[in-house]
Amino acid sequence: PLHHPSTSPSKHTGRFEIFQQLINMTRSSLLLILGAASSASAFISPHHPPSTSTGVVLAKCRPAAYTSRTLAGTMTNNRDNTQLNMVDDTKKAAPMVSGAELEIMLQEWDQPLVVDAYATWCGPCLLMAPEFEEAAKDLAGKVRFVKLDTDLEPDMATRLGIMGLPTLLFLDKNDDNEAVEEGKAPVAVLKERIEGALKKESIMDLCNYHFFDGPMPTQLS
Repeated sequence: PLHHPSTSPSKHTGRFEIFQQLINMTRSSLLLILGAASSASAFISPHHPPSTSTGVVLAKCRPAAYTSRTLAGTMTNNRDNTQLNMVDDTKKAAPMVSGAELEIMLQEWDQPLVVDAYATWCGPCLLMAPEFEEAAKDLAGKVRFVKLDTDLEPDMATRLGIMGLPTLLFLDKNDDNEAVEEGKAPVAVLKERIEGALKKESIMDLCNYHFFDGPMPTQLS
């Protein structure tokens, strides 16, 4: 008669352990790759698309006066709130403001305004914070920079149409004084909305373009 050898339990156990180790190694490699991609995505340089006249939140602008762009880096990560360093915030070039304070700024204009809508738990927001502060220092006296905590000011965040974090709003006074005085147009005009973290140079380039008739940036980072 033919003999059919049986596989011993120890061989089955050994194969299972090797297979389990391969699964764990593959899982660890994927987590490392995804983690690196998430950390590096905050300052990816996107293409700078043409201006459009759609999506205005605060006011209807002239054609090509408003653009809306979404940048890489809108993913959020839990971070320590203290990283925003809110101590002595009033001494910063870009101080944190309340919704009521921002409302006043949108009615009483002396300088163009850039608003950083952020949250303390947002990773890209934390990455952009020092860049935003440095841009505010360089443009002090020319452009006003403020920060709005969307968790503390949810009503204002909703009014501004904040959907992703961080969001930068570039605003200026409406040039149509007659329409403003007659109540036919708002005082504030939204020049551009940017969703995603930007570096100092790109923030300043956008300010130069929207507020001082500079060239349109061809690429942001």
